[in-house]
Amino acid sequence: MENGTSLSNAAQSVQNALSSKGFPCKVIELQASTRTAQDAATAVGCRVEQIVKSLIFRTVVTQQPILVLASGGNRVNEKAIEASLGEAIEKPDATFVREVTGFAIGGVPPIGHIQTVKTFIDKDLLQYEELWAAAGTPHALFSLSSSTLEQLTNGSVISIS
Repeated sequence: MENGTSLSNAAQSVQNALSSKGFPCKVIELQASTRTAQDAATAVGCRVEQIVKSLIFRTVVTQQPILVLASGGNRVNEKAIEASLGEAIEKPDATFVREVTGFAIGGVPPIGHIQTVKTFIDKDLLQYEELWAAAGTPHALFSLSSSTLEQLTNGSVISIS
């Protein structure tokens, strides 16, 4: 899939979203899986902490989607997210994730979703110049800087671990 061949539909939609926002990031698709942070880090040869995990949560009362962009090595402290929102959150099912984002779990990118999603960025990601984020499938990703991640998502930077 790499080296000039066309991207899958999901990966192409992420590439289109990047291009429409004026960012020169290039989506690549690999033979190796990038479904987990460790898989992605191994596939591109970076530290697991440089992988942007895109995790969708849902507020319990208002049923609003929440995107948490976490450093690959971190576990999300849901209480920190709840404190920022003022509302409890839960992990939704795969159907909700696809309905909100247009993507399946394991390939959810930080941008290009069907719905506008409130986004939180793990402050630990900001220490890395180069990050890698999912790009629509469990085999697609793109490289970006931490400042680009903030600009692309308009996310709130918080401590999530």
